[in-house]
Amino acid sequence: MSSPINILMTGGGAPGAPGILKCLQANPLFKVTVVDANPNAVGRYLHADFETIPFAHEKNFIESLLLLCRRKNIHVVMPLVTKELLPLAIHKKEFELAGARVLVSDAAGLEIANNKSRLYEFLQWRGIDVPDFRIVETLEQFKQAVDELGYPVKQVCFKPSVSNGSRGFRVLTNQIDEQDILFNQKPNSINIRLEDAVRILSSANFPELLVSEYLPGEEYSVDCLVHNGKPLLVVPRLRKKMINGISVEGEFVNDESMISYCSEIITSLQLHGNIGIQLKKSAGGKFLLLEINPRVQGTIVAVLGAGVNLPSLAVNLELGIPVQPTELQVNWNTKFSRFWNEVFY
Repeated sequence: MSSPINILMTGGGAPGAPGILKCLQANPLFKVTVVDANPNAVGRYLHADFETIPFAHEKNFIESLLLLCRRKNIHVVMPLVTKELLPLAIHKKEFELAGARVLVSDAAGLEIANNKSRLYEFLQWRGIDVPDFRIVETLEQFKQAVDELGYPVKQVCFKPSVSNGSRGFRVLTNQIDEQDILFNQKPNSINIRLEDAVRILSSANFPELLVSEYLPGEEYSVDCLVHNGKPLLVVPRLRKKMINGISVEGEFVNDESMISYCSEIITSLQLHGNIGIQLKKSAGGKFLLLEINPRVQGTIVAVLGAGVNLPSLAVNLELGIPVQPTELQVNWNTKFSRFWNEVFY
């Protein structure tokens, strides 16, 4: 395809939007339209072509995007917002009739991947290793799960089955130094005493929780290029430093055990497009799954520095444009640092 390829990128205000936009802008054939529900999203000030759309939960979300795709002659829709994925997957055929391909997995895989408890169950049933876990809905089930997982001899953590980022994630510990937290740490500790967790959970109804063993080792974020359930490239990167759950310093690592493990997960779920997987090393030294981001990840721009443009390749594959072997060659052991930048308006 020698004529311009029109891409609609949603989530123009997402933390990773500037980096993903940078990847798309690197391809001279791409003509990008950035959209967001927030009229002042940062994407408006990073790119000339910006449009405002409804939120994913609003009734006219799909209708508005379809109209926009027809008006802009969009070839590929690349969603950055987790809550948009399932509605777009359900209406994928309607977008195809409008001439636009949607870079999203099928609804069946998304419904599992976006629910941490269902994801662990699904993989466990298929013999794929996951952390030891329990799914709870009541306070008594929570206390029983914590006990069965070996607390306090073993570290235990919990999080809602459905959540974004690190919302609701806590690590149980009986060794909290409140003075150290107050005077020496920023107010974002993930540690909580069991008695405090029980008190909070007993104060009101709470969502279904995934209670699991805590993985204390190194954390990796894995960017994957997948086409109809087939992993074409799996790129692990060590998360050396994070701010509010976003990687700001890291290193690309060619580890076959992680690559094989992530490939097995992707194939089992039949995912599609740019996929993110979070892994962490267990106390026994094994890399295990934390969660899946079944969409393009914000820090995927770092892979650009290692020689591969994953968002661009995903668009090309969606349109049937062949990917050359040289485009999949990663400069392993590349290190990166990220920093804040500003826009003024």
